[in-house]
Amino acid sequence: MLSLEAFGERVRKLRTKRNLTQQELADLLFVSRKTIGNWETGGRLPDISTLASLARHLGVQTYELLDEMYIDEGDSPIVIVVEKERLILNSFVQLIRSALPEVQVFGFDSFSEVHRFASVNQISVAFIDVELHEASGFVLAKLLQSISPRINIVFLTRDFNNTDAAWEIYPSGCVLMPLTREKIRAEIEHLRFPIRGLGA
Repeated sequence: MLSLEAFGERVRKLRTKRNLTQQELADLLFVSRKTIGNWETGGRLPDISTLASLARHLGVQTYELLDEMYIDEGDSPIVIVVEKERLILNSFVQLIRSALPEVQVFGFDSFSEVHRFASVNQISVAFIDVELHEASGFVLAKLLQSISPRINIVFLTRDFNNTDAAWEIYPSGCVLMPLTREKIRAEIEHLRFPIRGLGA
């Protein structure tokens, strides 16, 4: 389930998308404008019965409001990073966000979380460390390709000598760490499966 803050941001975004003011949404739900404000700032959640009505008036299913893994299909392209070391992962996520402000970036250090996310979202580009804790990056890449054949896989490695298996997967690219803004932009400009709004 989403954090209160993330839930509030999703409500605000969907309300704005439907051109509703807080007061107009409040009137539809028979609640006060202050209540809508509290939801949108992460102060509280609506009760179960109100939640279903809220989703209906925002034009979505209830799970789309609550599932932390669900991303609106109308949003910008999704880029993920999979890296076993949490500190490195966080730095990579921030680096990609700064290099590619037009995309949504999500970081994972868990094989199962990546699988779950990929099952409900269309991922455009996946930067994957070839050495993961639970399985190799090559195994994960094949899994992601089975879910979405046109996903762009970019392997991250500390040593090109351990990437022989990568080329059997036909990735979009392979980057020698450390990752930099220049390397990120270069990969995006030469995607195997170009993404509208990304690259050259």
